[in-house]
Amino acid sequence: MHVCIRYIFIVTFLKENNNLDSLLKPYTVYYRNFENIRIENCFYASDAYEARTLAIKFNKYIHDHPNSIDLIKCENDEFFNKVSY
Repeated sequence: MHVCIRYIFIVTFLKENNNLDSLLKPYTVYYRNFENIRIENCFYASDAYEARTLAIKFNKYIHDHPNSIDLIKCENDEFFNKVSY
């Protein structure tokens, strides 16, 4: 929960200073657990490699099984342009 709060604060700060579009983009990291169920985590990162690094750092399962990552997808920014902080 604390990780989400920190990222929301960072995104809010960057959005207010008009630096969000140039620095961070929303990425979804998809992975499969031991039951082969697909799960997703969302991160703000500058590129897919950084999103992978954040997933490994903040998700214990991915940390223990980095090859479980199935897909890293940059999400559409339209939603974030509509959100007002």
